Amino acid sequence: MTLAAPLAIYLLAALAEIAGCFAFWAWLRLDKSALWLLPGMLLLALFAWLLTRIDVTFAGRAYAAYGGIYVLASLGWLWLTEGQIPTRWDLLGGGLCVLGAVVVLAGSRG
Repeated sequence: MTLAAPLAIYLLAALAEIAGCFAFWAWLRLDKSALWLLPGMLLLALFAWLLTRIDVTFAGRAYAAYGGIYVLASLGWLWLTEGQIPTRWDLLGGGLCVLGAVVVLAGSRG
């Protein structure tokens, strides 16, 4: 099995988590309606469900590998949604996190 499928699931999970958390951020920090919480909660549930789709024996390993993808997706959110271009340090840190995620996933299969 290649790493493409779990990485795609991780990316979808990250987008669901970030968007779900942003709904709470919008409500509490941007004075948006409490109705933002409804899609936020659904997205957070989707995030949790997606993580269960990762084919690893232990949940902790799935979560550890997910962390790297989450960091990279958060930097994408920073840029595409919030209009703040990530710095080279943001990108270097994100790249290191993704490398760590790949090592955790590849090592668990070998």
